[in-house]
Amino acid sequence: MPDSKIRHQCMLEPRLSERLNALACQPGATKSDIMAKALEAFLDRRGQSDEDARYSERLDRLSRENGRIRRNTELLIESLAVFVRYSFMMNTNLPAPDKAAQALANQTFLQYVNQVGRQIAKGKSLLAVSDENENAQPSPNPTHG
Repeated sequence: MPDSKIRHQCMLEPRLSERLNALACQPGATKSDIMAKALEAFLDRRGQSDEDARYSERLDRLSRENGRIRRNTELLIESLAVFVRYSFMMNTNLPAPDKAAQALANQTFLQYVNQVGRQIAKGKSLLAVSDENENAQPSPNPTHG
């Protein structure tokens, strides 16, 4: 049975017609095949432009990154809230600190700030470690997880 095709006629602008003729001059190419492939590609995209296709992939990636940022921010806020609550519970009704206690607290704070600075300078963070642990396979022995 011969390949049944339906004939269509269309009008093209001269510049498009010249481009189509140039493509059809190549061996094994016909105007009908070129136009059929172009129409099929257009319909497969449902009229979506190439820019839309490129940007949708980028937007999907940015949305995933935004979700991770939101999750990490919520983790930080929750951790800070728990720490502040614990700190208030432990320090309630304590006598006012003397000079030695204040100096020790200041030294501890500076050590903390330096440690955070070193972690950031290395490009490592506790959140990255928690991301890796979250994506890791579960341990076969639940008592050593």
